[in-house]
Amino acid sequence: MKQIITTILLIAVAISAFSQSDTINPFTFQGYGELYYSYDFSNPQNHEKPNFIYSHKRHNEININLAFVKASYTKNDVRANATVMIGNYGQYNLSSEPTWAQFVYEANVGFKMSQKHNIWLDAGIMPSHIGFESAISADCWTLTRSILAENSPYYETGVKLSYTNKSEKFNASFLVLNGWQKIKKPDYIQNPSFGFQVNYKPNTKLTLNYSNFIGTDKADSIHAWRVFHNLYAIYEPSKKLGVIAGFDLGTDKFNATDYDVWYAPVCILRYKPKEKYSIALRGEYYNDKKQILMTTNTSNGFQTFGLSSNFDIQIKDNLVWRIEGKEYFSKDRIFANDRNNFTLTTSLSVKF
Repeated sequence: MKQIITTILLIAVAISAFSQSDTINPFTFQGYGELYYSYDFSNPQNHEKPNFIYSHKRHNEININLAFVKASYTKNDVRANATVMIGNYGQYNLSSEPTWAQFVYEANVGFKMSQKHNIWLDAGIMPSHIGFESAISADCWTLTRSILAENSPYYETGVKLSYTNKSEKFNASFLVLNGWQKIKKPDYIQNPSFGFQVNYKPNTKLTLNYSNFIGTDKADSIHAWRVFHNLYAIYEPSKKLGVIAGFDLGTDKFNATDYDVWYAPVCILRYKPKEKYSIALRGEYYNDKKQILMTTNTSNGFQTFGLSSNFDIQIKDNLVWRIEGKEYFSKDRIFANDRNNFTLTTSLSVKF
């Protein structure tokens, strides 16, 4: 692993040095790192939080959630991105992928298809078109991710056709994908999966989004189709106040013959009393009674409420310290033989 990271860094430095001779540099380089400590009061002996959590996963140890270096290229209607990463996010979210893929956050190339219109065709490993939360905690209103974000795709592999209008208020995308959060197409699945997204910003205060996924996460012999819808609205009436409301709804087979539904609403309220300080409150609920995504082996499946609050300090323009308290309330005893689960998490993240 050290050899891989070292080689990529050397290549990036060499490209940067070479490209500095150009009057217009088509290359840009970015980096991100997030160090965190989290304490789960159920005290899991293997240091792992519940199985529906994939980010900030480790209990009672200082660890890296996500760290990456990114190289981007944009010139003459061509663009490309390559990002390598380490940390718990990749370790747990990409555990089913080939070893080489577990260190790839992003690797894609695209070209503009029209001189008159902003139409792009991109292909490769890309951030998911679903949801308002990403793996980069510093870009999210809350320190940890919501249950619906943890259990819907963070990334996807495929081809994306996208259009943005001249005012940049409207964006639409159509995708052909390898599957539900997949880099390598799984064995025994030949059918493609599809996605669609519409994003509309009527003004600077409001964002409306609809995304979907139509495909499968099961072998073709089961003949199961997963249909998933994601909706959210972001409203920021002032620089101090903002609210996000989101809702996920999905259908899939929970056994060889029968379909059922899972759904998840979430609401986040953020208040910034001063420019460098912010407070966020989150309420959420996740219902997967038939255990389509969440295996609990209990009579009521996964039916869980979540409440969290976090306090952030913007130490520097690129440096953020955060602390969060979060509690889950489940209908069944799915947390170390208990219905409740409380965690405290703190993190320090930097962008460069």
